[in-house]
Parts: sequence; C-alpha cells; structure tokens
Amino acid sequence: MAGSSLYRLQKEKRLLSAAAVSRVFKKATRSRDKWFTVLYRANEKDVARLGLAISKKNCRYATGRNRIKRVVRESFRRHQASLSGLDMVVMNQPAAGAAGNQQLFDSMAGHWRRCQQARDDEGAQER
Repeated sequence: MAGSSLYRLQKEKRLLSAAAVSRVFKKATRSRDKWFTVLYRANEKDVARLGLAISKKNCRYATGRNRIKRVVRESFRRHQASLSGLDMVVMNQPAAGAAGNQQLFDSMAGHWRRCQQARDDEGAQER
C-alpha cells in the first residue's frame, strides 16, 4: 500500500478551501461541452490545482459521481504538467452520468487543451 501514494493527488494540487474555490468562481473563464463545465483562473503558484463540484442533481447515484471524479482526477494527473499556474473547478453536466469513461477522458483532454491555450494566449498578451 505504500506505493499507492505515488499516484495520489497531492494536497498542494487540490483546491481545499471554500475560499479557494470561490476565488475561481468569482472571476473565471469557462470551457463547456456536453459532459463538463470547467472554470479556470490563473493562480500565483507554479502548480495546477483542481477542485471538483460533481453535483447530485446531475448524477443521482453516488457510484456514478465517484466514477466521474476518478476519471477527472486521473485525467488531471496526466495533464497537470501542461496546466501549471491554473486553478480549475470541474462541474458535471447531466449527460456525464451516462457517458463512458473514454468519452469523459476525451472531453477532459479537450478542456485541458483549451485551458492551456487560454493561459498561453494570456501570457503572450502580457509580454
């Protein structure tokens, strides 16, 4: 079980407090598709941070919500190096509960690309 900590989403890569999540909600850029809405905002850190708002309203059963969260966290782990400097909150749409894992992974990959591109475009404008 000691090896499982290697794959864990570390504390510094999560939005833990209500204030951190609220900060993203207040002044966020949005990326939306059939399965997810991703709100993102630049942070002052060199690391990407993830928050999840997977609602019971959009996915009734806990097993479905937990599956969605696992897929989102795994996708984030795979793409976090390219997302440094962003805080993100992922919210599910009603269709996410019925979607397959591969559809959800593909959707998240598209959101990560849009987040990265927006961050890069913003950085280019500041120069």
